[in-house]
Amino acid sequence: MHPPLGLPMVYIVDDEEVLRSALAWLLRTRRLLSEAYSSAEAFDAMLETQAAGGWPAAPSCLLLDVRMPGLSGLALFDRLVERDLLHALPVIFLTGHGDVPTAVAAVKRGAFDFVEKPFSDNALVDRIEQALAASREHLERQRARGKVAQSLAELTEREREVMQLVIDGKPNKLVADALGISVRTVEVHRARVFDKMNVKSAVELANLLRAQEPGAG
Repeated sequence: MHPPLGLPMVYIVDDEEVLRSALAWLLRTRRLLSEAYSSAEAFDAMLETQAAGGWPAAPSCLLLDVRMPGLSGLALFDRLVERDLLHALPVIFLTGHGDVPTAVAAVKRGAFDFVEKPFSDNALVDRIEQALAASREHLERQRARGKVAQSLAELTEREREVMQLVIDGKPNKLVADALGISVRTVEVHRARVFDKMNVKSAVELANLLRAQEPGAG
């Protein structure tokens, strides 16, 4: 049984202290937690300390300045792409007017959105909440897949054989003939498979396994 997802977290990466403080205050007024970093290097270092998998454990999004001294926001974005984090950690770029074309290009590469400075507080918070909702959906889908994978791992080899033939649409008699076992034994294995996979029908089981396939959902 997984613990519930943690409280949503908004990460802020911007080299301007005034803007970091203003954003943190804005988020507090909307009852959103935030964590601010003064550079892309500092945020990247935090990522390096996280376990290889399982981060973030709570719905999250990143407000990321495009232009910063040292490692730029775009360079950090590239590292997030490499780590395959954009679904769990949607990125909203904070841009000056001259950076809009760059931000548009980043959105085409998977960024959630960009917001031009000076921004509307309400519009920004709306997009943040939408990004957090997208992150939550992704994390919940990941958890569901992990639960199914764990259930599959608990099946015996014979149960896997029966399961495959059942989802192929074979009736119990043909499953029994194919495996050289009795119909009664097939019924027992089938019942155990349904119980372990927490489904009530072959169609439900097939849909569950289809959702596990790469690219599904």
